[in-house]
Order: sequence, then C-alpha cells, then structure tokens
Amino acid sequence: MEIIKGGVTAAKGFEAAAAAAEIKYQGRTDMALIYSKKPCRTAGTFTTNVVKAAPVKWDKCVVDSKVRSQAVIVNSGIANACTGAEGMEYCRETAEEAAKILGIDAEGVLIGSTGVIGMQLPIDRIKAGIAKLAEVRSADLEKGTEAAKAIMTTDTREKEAAVRLEIGGKTVTVGGMAKGSGMIHPNMCTMLSFITTDAKISKKALQAALSADVEDTYNMISVDGDTSTNDTVLLLANGMAGNDKIKIGTPEFEQFKEALHYINETLAKKMAGDGEGATALFEAKIIGAKTKEQAKTLAKSIVCSNLTKAAIAGHDANWGRILCAMGYSGAEFDPEKVDLYFESAAGKLKIIENGTAVDYSEEKATEILSEPEVTAVADIKEGNAEAAAWGCDLTHGYIDINADYRS
Repeated sequence: MEIIKGGVTAAKGFEAAAAAAEIKYQGRTDMALIYSKKPCRTAGTFTTNVVKAAPVKWDKCVVDSKVRSQAVIVNSGIANACTGAEGMEYCRETAEEAAKILGIDAEGVLIGSTGVIGMQLPIDRIKAGIAKLAEVRSADLEKGTEAAKAIMTTDTREKEAAVRLEIGGKTVTVGGMAKGSGMIHPNMCTMLSFITTDAKISKKALQAALSADVEDTYNMISVDGDTSTNDTVLLLANGMAGNDKIKIGTPEFEQFKEALHYINETLAKKMAGDGEGATALFEAKIIGAKTKEQAKTLAKSIVCSNLTKAAIAGHDANWGRILCAMGYSGAEFDPEKVDLYFESAAGKLKIIENGTAVDYSEEKATEILSEPEVTAVADIKEGNAEAAAWGCDLTHGYIDINADYRS
C-alpha cells in the first residue's frame, strides 16, 4: 500500500468541485460536489443521535436501497437539522436539481449538510450553487482539495487522505475527505466523511468493511462529548479499476479493508487534532488489556475527560486525572498494576508504576506535553489486547468559538 497525494479525486473516474453559494458564509466557498463518471455502489454509517438531520434520513434511504449513486452534494453553514417536512423537501429538491443538471438519477443523489441546527436552507442558493459546481467539476487533485475546504465550518484546515494498492493485478485507489471540529463524539462515525474508490466490490462487502472499521476509527475520537445530528460517512465504489469483484472472506477483501482503515484512521485523527480551539492532538493508548473492548472503553474515557484535556492544554503531567478517568469508565482493571507513560516527538517518560508516581522530571514531562501530538500510554498488565482513542486539548478557544456560534 502506497500513501499518495489527494483526496476524493484520487481514484479513477471521480471528479469534484467547490462553489460559493452564500448559504451562510460570505467570501468563501460553502458547497462541494463529488461526481463519478460511472454509477457507484454505496455504503454508509450514520449518527445514533435520536435527532437526525434531514440529509441523514435521506442518505440512509439511498444507501439501504439498490440504487447506485453518481453524485454527492454537500453544503456547509446550515445543517438542515430539526427542519421538519420542509427540510426533507429541500433534500428532494436538491437531488432533483443535481439530477437535472448532471444528467443522472435523482434517487441516487446523496446529500450532506453541516452547520447551524434549526435553520432552513436557502434552497434557491443551493440550486444556483449546484449549477456552479457542475460547470467547474474536474478530476484534478486540486479540485478535491477545494471541495474539502468548502465543507469546513469551524475547521482550521482541510482534511484529505489517499492510498494506492494492487488488488488482483490491478491498481486500486482509495481516497477521502472529511470535516469536523466541534460537536464531535461519534457513536458510529463523525461529522462528515466522504470516501471514494475505483475498486470493484460487492455492496455487501463494501458495507461490511465500512461498518466494521468505524468502530476502531471514527468511533474512537472525541472533541467535546456531543454526538452530532448530522454524522455521516459515505463510501462510494465505481469499479473503474477493473479488478475482479471483491467479496467478503477473500484475501482481496482484507487488502481493501487495510486501505480503508488507513483512510478512516487518518481522517479521524485529523478531525480530533483540529478540535475547536485545540492546540494538540491527544492520543490515549491502552496496552496489556484482557480484551480489545476493555482497552477501547478505557482509552475513550481518557480522551473524553475534560480535566485531562485541560491538563494537556496546560502541558501539565497531572496523571491522577487519567487514572481517575479510567476508574469511572465502567471497565474493570486493577489500578495498582497500571504503568503510565507520556510520549511525543520530544521523548518518552514513565510517570507512574504500579499505580503510584515514580521520580520523574516535571520539566521533561512539560517538554513532552508541549508538542502538537501527545500520547498517554497506560499498561494495565492483564493481557495482550490494546486500543487507541484520539481527542484534543481543551482551551479557552473552544468557549470563544461556541459561545456565539449562531451569530
């Protein structure tokens, strides 16, 4: 597997575009298009929040059907959530407009929205934006990057990833883009993530690969503990690589899953590290666990702890907060067996051994915790299972962004 430059246009047959429709933002792009030259098999995972945005409901129907898709229309600024029948009607109008302009089936048009909850979309601007997107779409890598920028809300940078591998003697590419900075605490995926591949793969295998992988990637990140109304991951496969169809249980399926995992984990970590107001990506890794589930529960509890996140922001090796978060996670373990380390590009330092502090340098700990990527490793000495979760530090910037988000 080779890591390559690009995002949603890296795979054969996919085009993208960005446009400024002035849905909420001024002076920037706020609509994106992903288009495939050939109809795609689709897979998706969606928010478990009982309050689901109209595009989530729309996309779930598309993914659950046998209809193939050729386009995804995404807007930023307004989430089209809690908008009732009118919001669903706007999904239908968006799909029909895209179908008319692009010459494709409206039933297969996928839709994504992100932004303020409770506001109705300016549908005339959405329709005008679709026309702009259609005019400028292309397969250039730069168009994929432009699309990744257009779906940002409070994100500070675009998020893309792409890989290339050989399956059955054919070159297969998987690429993706995502957005997410706040209201991030997924219980299936994250804010918005769109993945494209030219692999030929059965719909059953495509959905199985995605559903399994979100558990170890998007579901293992948290910025603020809030599960969004709009969480969506969509995976589109157009089969243009020309490989034999990938099916569940084959070596080729395992190869594809490995590539998909890289894309999902990379995008998930980029979202965690770009949390609202964040200055650092914070990883919690549990090793020596009895089961993977035990390790995941402990790791996720650490990255969700506001006290721990604040300590990371202050570059303070306040290890008691980590042990405390592990203790209320619901997972059983012996705290008197735990070894804890902090590590980053500045080095690695043991902080506690068998549940009590060792004689470590506070200055060195501060140096390690001052890096833009910081990891806490907890060895609970009960087995060979392990898991990682990702979050970010908690700064005053988070409050600054969210105190007046609507205005």
